[in-house]
Amino acid sequence: MSAENTASLIYLALLLMAVGGWVLVEYRSRLGEMARVAAAWAMIFLGVAAGYGLWEDLRSDILPAQSVQDGQIIIPRAQDGHYYVTMTINGQSLTLLADTGASGVVLTQEDARAIGIDLENLRYLGTAQTANGPVRTARVTLDSVVLGPFADSNITAFVNEGEMFGSLLGMSYLGKFDIALRGGEMQLTRAN
Repeated sequence: MSAENTASLIYLALLLMAVGGWVLVEYRSRLGEMARVAAAWAMIFLGVAAGYGLWEDLRSDILPAQSVQDGQIIIPRAQDGHYYVTMTINGQSLTLLADTGASGVVLTQEDARAIGIDLENLRYLGTAQTANGPVRTARVTLDSVVLGPFADSNITAFVNEGEMFGSLLGMSYLGKFDIALRGGEMQLTRAN
């Protein structure tokens, strides 16, 4: 056990002794009531732990997820009002912000690294205008892009040299689809 783990264990033991000591002093003449309160808190703790453990299973029922229906990609609007598309790029699953105001596909450096792009050899020769001003970009080619049942190859994208909160799926790719916004969903239908 590391020194950090030992220190954490000692801290938790002291905290438990302090809280336990307070409970014993507070309920010293009412042991039955103390047992009921302790049981109630134990049930609350177990309920929270069970909820946390089941969150992955429940999340899909509570928060709608991207789906494919009759060849159409259905993307629910997120809590922040944006639409996030989950797709596979060069064999890796990525989530990108669907941005109809962006001209191209723009990747963060983290996402570019995740899909196998060597950042050390990129040449940042391009410039993109953003809300925060101009940023330098490097042009790359995505070998494989899969969205639902649709697979494309050799898709041009750009790696942003600056900081980004997430990668963008712009119109150079979204333009392959007819886009409709209805009832809190973005609906993408492959254009002919």
